[in-house]
This record gives sequence, C-alpha cells and structure tokens, in this order.
Amino acid sequence: MEENNKKQLNLEIKPEIAKGTYSNLAIITHSRSEFIIDFASILPGLSKPEISSRVIMTPEHAKRLLNALMDNITKFESQFGFIDMGNPSGKGTFNLGDLPDFNPGGPKS
Repeated sequence: MEENNKKQLNLEIKPEIAKGTYSNLAIITHSRSEFIIDFASILPGLSKPEISSRVIMTPEHAKRLLNALMDNITKFESQFGFIDMGNPSGKGTFNLGDLPDFNPGGPKS
C-alpha cells in the first residue's frame, strides 16, 4: 500500500478577512530580499487610489505566486474563454507618476 505523503494544511479565516477587499490596481516593488505588493482601488469620485492591503513576500514565494496565478488563469481561460485585457498597446504595466493628477511632482513608482 502506497503512503500518502501530502501534508494537510488547516486554515482558519476570520469573518472580516473572509469578506475580501476589492482591488483593481496592484503596485509592486521589490528589493533583493522581498517583494511588496500594495493592493488598491481606483474608483470614480476618489481623488487618488486608496491602498487597502499590503503583502510582503520573499522572491521565492513571489515566484510561486506567479506560477500559481498562471496555472489558475490557464484553467480559467480553458473553462470560460480568453480574458481580454482591453489594452491595445499590449503593455500591462505603467508608472503611477505617468497618470494625470496622481502624485504631481513626486517620484515615479
């Protein structure tokens, strides 16, 4: 009989975390030892994006997250169809400092 070597991970999620936080903007910075991802939302009527959550992880975990997202996006697209990003330039990133009225005179991120 073959042994099951998979480890089980029991997670607990608090109700205030379970409801989630909406984000339509992720600002990613990094150093040699960590990646920092700030999740924010840009909404009509707000003067600037509001950061709602910050996640800090090692480069190794950031790459694992990238791989997990790619795997899930591939599965999603095979089930629901291609995700159209509506970006004719094909460029998926930008500098916040390039946006009008955002951090005028400040450094670009």
